[in-house]
Amino acid sequence: MPTSDGLAQAEKLMQHGGVHPTAIAVFAHSYEVLASGDTGLISEDDLEPIESLPALADLTIDEEAARTAMRQTAVVKLNGGLGTSMGMDRAKSLVEVRPGRSFLDIIVAQIMALRAQYGVELPLLFMDSFRTQRDTLAALAIHSDLAIDDLPLDFRQNQEPKLRSDDLTPVSWPADPELEWCPPGHGDLYTALDTSGVLDLLLDKGFRYLFVSNSDNLGARPDPRLAAWFAASGAPIGGEYCRRTEADRKGGHLARRAGTGRLVLRESAQTRPEDQAAFGDVNRHRFFNSNNLWLDLRALRTALDAKGGVLGLPIIRNVKTVDPSDPTSPEVIQIETAMGAAIGVFDGAAAIEVDRTRFLPVKSTSDLLVLRSDAYELTDRGEVRLVAPRTEAPLVDLDEPYRLLPDFDARFPHGPPSLIEATRFTVRGDWTFGREVTVRGAVELSADGSPGSVPDGAVLAGRG
Repeated sequence: MPTSDGLAQAEKLMQHGGVHPTAIAVFAHSYEVLASGDTGLISEDDLEPIESLPALADLTIDEEAARTAMRQTAVVKLNGGLGTSMGMDRAKSLVEVRPGRSFLDIIVAQIMALRAQYGVELPLLFMDSFRTQRDTLAALAIHSDLAIDDLPLDFRQNQEPKLRSDDLTPVSWPADPELEWCPPGHGDLYTALDTSGVLDLLLDKGFRYLFVSNSDNLGARPDPRLAAWFAASGAPIGGEYCRRTEADRKGGHLARRAGTGRLVLRESAQTRPEDQAAFGDVNRHRFFNSNNLWLDLRALRTALDAKGGVLGLPIIRNVKTVDPSDPTSPEVIQIETAMGAAIGVFDGAAAIEVDRTRFLPVKSTSDLLVLRSDAYELTDRGEVRLVAPRTEAPLVDLDEPYRLLPDFDARFPHGPPSLIEATRFTVRGDWTFGREVTVRGAVELSADGSPGSVPDGAVLAGRG
């Protein structure tokens, strides 16, 4: 049960920590929703499935319309994650994708190529957390031609106290006080744009549109065709969505509110037990969120002013331990919101179908192995794309010994195996790979419990 002064304690901590009053107000709104017992569940009966969306593949965009839209566009990359699931303690965007080139380096290359092609400024900003800001800015220092006038290269997510799950008071953890705090999820984008002054700075400089995506998704290059589509739509917000497959059954989906027709995203945590079958039906609910978003900055400014800075995004109740590496440490709740949920806040939100070339997130070392492999090529313009004739990436599933990045790198000391001819690659047990290993078809590598090694030049062939 929450205590009567849990919110007051949290607000006092945030004030003492220098958190902006608007961010405190947003936290207070979310806290009250959490304390009320509101589960945020969305009933299947309240939703209408979406049969189809306009598709990027069908767009015909005039080159001058694309140039005009790009001239008014800025780019934000969500860069608050540490990659803790891969054992990292710094920004995941600093991981190498190709020798000597990190996610961050490739993002910069994409932006510089588009600037040159379209003759536009196209500012790039990173939304960092208090844990990623220092390393990110240090890494950006080598890109001396990236900054545009007096626009910053980054702005910082807000931070909020982790709450004890038993009484919703701020947790105390003297062993490492920094762990008492957490970022409020990427839904904080709107608040952070406002409280940092970046929103008004962009507007003052004549920028109208903002493209936002995850820094670990190199497929999310700011496509000029999409910029032109969004500018022509007149929508306050627009999202990119991909077709769901059976592999996406557990992921959230796009729908419309019955009666109002307003777009809404529903996650598994927002689904009633009796609706789980409908939630997982990829033929009924056909589209999932790529977390690539387009914003009209004027519309955002108007909405924030009208709502006192509190958009009222649905909360996500994220239960963890205060020290993620210590399962015996106190259980806490992190109140989070999702950026894409804002489509349910604005009237007239737009949605477009994109293919999976715009959705290449790296959430695990299995994803990283595919991206590092020869199944993908990296062009001079920073574009990451499948090597012809491939139309789909190989499916890779690495076992526990590969979960942490240092262990993963130690087991592929000479780089990834060739996956250009692979359909599926599953590794069970602990194997270390030699030079120039090739995987063809569907391969499962199993060990009997003791570590194994794959010799130089080995060809692992399976069916398919």
